[in-house]
Amino acid sequence: MKLHIKNMVCDRCKRVVREELENLGIGLQSVALGEVETATDIDPELLIKVKSTLEKSGFELLDDRRLAIVEHIKTLIIEEVQYLKGHKPEQQNFSDYLSEKIGYEYSYLSNLFSSETGQTIEQYIIAQKTEKVKEWLSYNELTLSEMAWRLSYSSPAHLSNQFKKVTGMTPGEFKKSTLARITLDKVGH
Repeated sequence: MKLHIKNMVCDRCKRVVREELENLGIGLQSVALGEVETATDIDPELLIKVKSTLEKSGFELLDDRRLAIVEHIKTLIIEEVQYLKGHKPEQQNFSDYLSEKIGYEYSYLSNLFSSETGQTIEQYIIAQKTEKVKEWLSYNELTLSEMAWRLSYSSPAHLSNQFKKVTGMTPGEFKKSTLARITLDKVGH
């Protein structure tokens, strides 16, 4: 049985969900960002316990297929932008990648995402990239050119302009500020 879970955005989230479900006696085949594959079906009574347990840890069990698709889109973007998984070929654009991975036309995915989140997929990607740049700036490990290259920007200037448009400050100004990053599940909200 496949469960779709909202707010699973990191390896720690996967560990917490795994532990919570195993504590409920549920056998698991796999745990990935945004979804869990159980070894067997879960009866309705236990599913209610699963939902309650996950909510206590800040997760949400998704029953609605549309919301599950939106979470799948978010998960794929987070994996590529935040964790630099590299599943998406560098030359492939996100629209083709998402369509291929999810199995729906991009126009459907785009309309669904916008109607459910109030923002476009592109805006969500930019928000995720902005958070990644904030992370790198706080660690002071990469140059702006290296950041631009890793996030597939055409140039450091393009990255800087987009960063300023989103945050209201240049990467240099952000680096000097005391503003904090936000958690990945809050990006784009």
